[in-house]
Amino acid sequence: MSSRSKSVLRRVFLVTALGVLAIPFVVPTIWMVAASVKPLPEIFKSPPSLWTADPTLSAYTEAFSFRPFARQYAHSVYIAVLVTLITLLVSSLAWYAFARIRFPGANALFLVVLAGLPVPSEVTIVPLFQMFKRAGTINTHWPLILVTALAGPGVLATFIMRRFFIALPAELEEAGRLDGLGRPALWWRIFLPLAKPALSAVAILTFLTSWNLYLEPTVYLTSPELFTLPQALTRFTDAYGGDMWNTRLTDATMTVLPVLAVFVVAQRHFVEGLARSGLK
Repeated sequence: MSSRSKSVLRRVFLVTALGVLAIPFVVPTIWMVAASVKPLPEIFKSPPSLWTADPTLSAYTEAFSFRPFARQYAHSVYIAVLVTLITLLVSSLAWYAFARIRFPGANALFLVVLAGLPVPSEVTIVPLFQMFKRAGTINTHWPLILVTALAGPGVLATFIMRRFFIALPAELEEAGRLDGLGRPALWWRIFLPLAKPALSAVAILTFLTSWNLYLEPTVYLTSPELFTLPQALTRFTDAYGGDMWNTRLTDATMTVLPVLAVFVVAQRHFVEGLARSGLK
């Protein structure tokens, strides 16, 4: 067998294996989207069916009329975007300092920063709640923004970006200094443009972390008007306390598909950023 035939067979085998492994992840998503346009009795039909002969969009209309879903959707969007921007700004300044500036105790300080990465959010949520309560910011979005941007996602972003910039040649910085650039200009005009793959990876990870937050909004928010999507998905019950599964699946579909679309579009930058940073 020629080397070309072996290469084709290897590719076919890999594609087939990946297709089989993707089934547990893809089929539930397809079923969720299909069930969102089914009448409620057909969701529990036995034997189950993937498609329905009588599709309806009534659940989509009910999702926005039963609860302030549009407002809650907007809350999740703006919080995730704001957290992502703050994380990119703070982590990019931190990784530039750790990767390109030599100062006493830099390695020890970086280890102190990394020490916060494995700490579960459940461990710190009680003292943080007390702190935000004294500041008068409970039942606002500020705890969700500050804790998410400056805690675990920010530490992970700093680690990824530091690994990325350590690998850059020092000649780039020397050339910028010869042109009269200071530290802020070097960060803004040389290093940030080179960091697009790593920035894309950090942005996607941070956005998804903020988008999927459930514990923190449950602790810090009490008004339904301020809820985010993960909280909203648990509140769709009828007058008898039963779950409105068609409406809940509809909301889950509207919650998942935009994020999935963003990830598919930015997948190349995401993989490239993680590969260049050396993260495994």
